[in-house]
Amino acid sequence: MTPFLTIDLPAMLAATLACLSCALVGNFLVLRRQSLLGDAISHAVLPGIVVGFLVAGTRETFPMMTGALAAAVVAGVLIELVRRLGRVEAGAAMGVVFTGLFALGVVLIEQAAAHSVDLDADCVLYGQLEDVIWLAPTGWASLLDPLVWAALPREVVQLAIVFLLLGGIVLVFFKELTLASFDPGLADTLGLPSALVQHGIVAMTAVAAIAAFEAVGSILVIAMLICPAATARLLTDRLPVQIGLSLLIGAAAGAGGYVLGAFGPLWLGFQASVNAAGMIATLAGLFLTLAILVAPRYGALTRAGRRRAAAARSAGAEA
Repeated sequence: MTPFLTIDLPAMLAATLACLSCALVGNFLVLRRQSLLGDAISHAVLPGIVVGFLVAGTRETFPMMTGALAAAVVAGVLIELVRRLGRVEAGAAMGVVFTGLFALGVVLIEQAAAHSVDLDADCVLYGQLEDVIWLAPTGWASLLDPLVWAALPREVVQLAIVFLLLGGIVLVFFKELTLASFDPGLADTLGLPSALVQHGIVAMTAVAAIAAFEAVGSILVIAMLICPAATARLLTDRLPVQIGLSLLIGAAAGAGGYVLGAFGPLWLGFQASVNAAGMIATLAGLFLTLAILVAPRYGALTRAGRRRAAAARSAGAEA
């Protein structure tokens, strides 16, 4: 089991924590009908990440976070400028800005390669879960040693801190986030500036996306900002329950997707595994598809069944 503890467990922890952070923030994006915002931010931070690497010449957390946060701020300003000056709706403005910034980031990656910085397109799209290695464990008994846990990979520690931070913010400002998400006009009337709450949600989304970006890449960040929250939204109308369900779905997608990606092909007789981040995003999409079809109240098949039952009752009453 030592290879599992060294290679698979830390990668699974990183994937699950990234999914949890994104799923938590994604609830408020879905409620505010701003799911595209997560897509925009996850793409827009790329040039900031690359510039941080180019300036610092290293993949340390601080330059990455600084560059990405700066890029997120620039993206927000550009989206607002395009929306106002171009007189286009917000979705179109976000689409223009995030594709342009992402393209700039891809161009800058070539400069990063020229400066011998370990960053490439595969890392950007799929992340580097397979490189999250924990060398300290020597067996299950070694997990009882606090020094072993102190040697957790940087990505796991970083993602755990971000998830706890975001969870604390949601707990403290739950009432404000709920009111501004469901009825911004009422929030303004009651003296709660909904615009300020919106900026806070954008900042939380940027932090979650940036923290997850290095480990899992842009594809998984986009999927996990949307799929768990949208799936949970189809299953309940109560926000606390929705948040809890989204976290369960995110954790199941993270852990289950990694297991299916790493071991599923081997179980089926193939010789190689598949990309873990891609499989996690696929599993999250399958969860959403199932909810769309069979959710107790909003599922397409469920509603069709209710319509057929109502038609049968109506026909029986007429007879």
